[in-house]
Amino acid sequence: MALDTADLGALVAEATAILDAAVGPFIAGHRADSAVRKGGNDFATEVDLALERQISSALTEATGIGVHGEEFGGPPVDSPLVWVLDPIDGTFNYAAGSPMAAILLGLLRDGEPVAGLTWLPFTGQRYTAVSGGPLISDGIPQPALTPVALADSLVGIGTFNVDWRGRFPGRYRQAVLEGLSRVTSRPRMHGATGIDLAYVAGGILGGAISFGDHIWDHAAGVALVRAAGGIVTDLAGADWTAQSRSALAAAPGVHGEIIEILQRVGEPGEY
Repeated sequence: MALDTADLGALVAEATAILDAAVGPFIAGHRADSAVRKGGNDFATEVDLALERQISSALTEATGIGVHGEEFGGPPVDSPLVWVLDPIDGTFNYAAGSPMAAILLGLLRDGEPVAGLTWLPFTGQRYTAVSGGPLISDGIPQPALTPVALADSLVGIGTFNVDWRGRFPGRYRQAVLEGLSRVTSRPRMHGATGIDLAYVAGGILGGAISFGDHIWDHAAGVALVRAAGGIVTDLAGADWTAQSRSALAAAPGVHGEIIEILQRVGEPGEY
């Protein structure tokens, strides 16, 4: 479906008003208890469920575009156009009282992120972008990311238990963290993938590693990072797509250095 920058900007403006209206209930529900257990130590709060209903209904009415949400699903992510929503990124943080929680909203066209919005209600930060950039931070256009060195950068990395199994075992993640630490003493574990990606786009983090594959965690941030001039691939270095099983988002320079570390660490299956 053909959409030019003006069309995307108008959709982002509609979405901005809708996310702004969700900030009040988001803040009011801080430290909400678990309502739905989703396996392991993952859960959803009543606020997750209510916000997804509120935002999805408003988006569909205002834009005529369906919403694929974390809690209730929706149209396929390879639809001609679909919003992808995570009503609370960092749910464990949110329930525990940490401010590191966000609302993530991406717009996919045939599976490709073409717009992203990330709201951090407790810190008052708002990031938006459409394909081609620039990144807009709190209403102000930002300069494109420039090459930086890993040694001078903060780097976000996903949480883990060293005994975890699966696609990216805990000991593999530990080895990645160890490899990073040999170059930079500044890894950060925020526990919120979408915040990590927004912070890469905003130049706060030089890079971020995600061991996950949930589209709602990545769609908004991928759009932000690419619009800001950053690079997003999977951990093997292939361009990130909606089918990717991991993500590495970074500024130019840092991305290549982290790929070299991942290559030295080896394949996850070796762990």
